[in-house]
Amino acid sequence: MAGVTTTSCTIPPFKQPLPLSHSLSKPHPRLRLHFPTSATTRGCRITCRYGGGGGGNYSRQVDTRRPKQSSDDDPALDISSIRSSTVRLIDEEQNMVGVVSKSAAIQMAEDAELDLVILSPEADPPVVKLMDYNKYKYEQQKKKRDQQKKSSASRVDLKELKMGYNIDVHDYTVRLKAAQKFLKDGDKVKLIVSLKGRENEFKNNAIELIRRFRDDVGELAVEESKNFRDRNMTLVLVPNKAVIQKEAPKKKEKTTGTETQVSASV
Repeated sequence: MAGVTTTSCTIPPFKQPLPLSHSLSKPHPRLRLHFPTSATTRGCRITCRYGGGGGGNYSRQVDTRRPKQSSDDDPALDISSIRSSTVRLIDEEQNMVGVVSKSAAIQMAEDAELDLVILSPEADPPVVKLMDYNKYKYEQQKKKRDQQKKSSASRVDLKELKMGYNIDVHDYTVRLKAAQKFLKDGDKVKLIVSLKGRENEFKNNAIELIRRFRDDVGELAVEESKNFRDRNMTLVLVPNKAVIQKEAPKKKEKTTGTETQVSASV
């Protein structure tokens, strides 16, 4: 099995130049000498390959270490990008310190153990601020998540319910309860009654069914639109927020009352 042996040593400076032909008249095919160019101290590194054959191929040493990356990859922290010698400084309490030298601002940030963040690099002079940048980014991300939650909560979905003009009582009740649930959740409900072929003769029955459905939903919804002209007759209901908000506290009171009864019985 082939292997590589590396030996390092230090050679004192030569008083007189030593010709290479005198030192190595017949260089070994597997021996390398590395001489530094410094005039003060001369070091050498000898690399030998043994076993396994391989002819006169020399071993290669590759530096696999990754280059160090700067921790200031964020442009907001790259103070070296500011060419102006002065900056307008804001402290961590949102107070305007005023125009100071860039070196003084850096020193103030180091003394306070805070980051010097660039707010307006194009201003004259550039505006910087003392802050805990990691904490600031965390708060911004948290605000963004909260806004996304609010937007998703305020989003209104359209739920479709389909039925025939001659639907039976059980299926009608299932769709009615589903519509009431959707409306309480804040979603719109679109009721579709389809008439196929000769079923168009029972158009009046379909209209009566839609009106009955609207009445059974009651005050939970407000009629937004309807279409009784096409074969696919539709009715769109939107939640009545005033009624839904009134019913929400009642549910909470019932829930707390039930919990009190259970704890008392225990």
